Amino acid sequence: MENEMEVSEELMNYNKESLNKLVEEIIGSKDISIVEIPCVDLYMDQVTTFFNEKLGSLKRNEEDKILTKTMINNYTKGKVLMPAKNKKYTKEHIILLTLIYNMKQTISISDINTIFDPIIDLKAPKSLKILLEDLYNDFLDIKEVQNKEFARDINKDSEFIKAKINEMGKEDGELIELILMVLLLINKANLQKRMAEKLIDSFFKKE
Repeated sequence: MENEMEVSEELMNYNKESLNKLVEEIIGSKDISIVEIPCVDLYMDQVTTFFNEKLGSLKRNEEDKILTKTMINNYTKGKVLMPAKNKKYTKEHIILLTLIYNMKQTISISDINTIFDPIIDLKAPKSLKILLEDLYNDFLDIKEVQNKEFARDINKDSEFIKAKINEMGKEDGELIELILMVLLLINKANLQKRMAEKLIDSFFKKE
């Protein structure tokens, strides 16, 4: 009974303003810019501290870790990341770790390895086939535009769901709206994940 009361109170607070606030929290999270990456090479402890400080707002739960020593070691063993030089990590390492963090939310480490294969030559860690800084800056520019589109699409989807519920004369409209919104977002995420995997399978994997 107590749980039902808590849910009811949360639902009473659900409206367009609260939805927009959640969207702003998501798209308002700051990315690591090139100028924020230290010019000097970092030891592993410094790398994990840097990431947990810069991307701490992305954690869902307080106890979550953005990056750990185990993660870095696993990326290196899996050849997703080139080995550290004299136990230190360069700007290129930081950029790759940032990209890995973004990608591993959706695709497997194996797929990430496949994508990075044409980018870096692990036999010569300093040999980068494309400029990582340019790639990363392009990604941030595109992401900024995509964030604005995300905010616009969320409002559009919300209005569509509301209209559908009103049209059908459903009771408990707020609850149904929230469930449908979650289902819609998951469906979009699944479609985008499958499309990313199709691109990887079609154009990146070697026969």
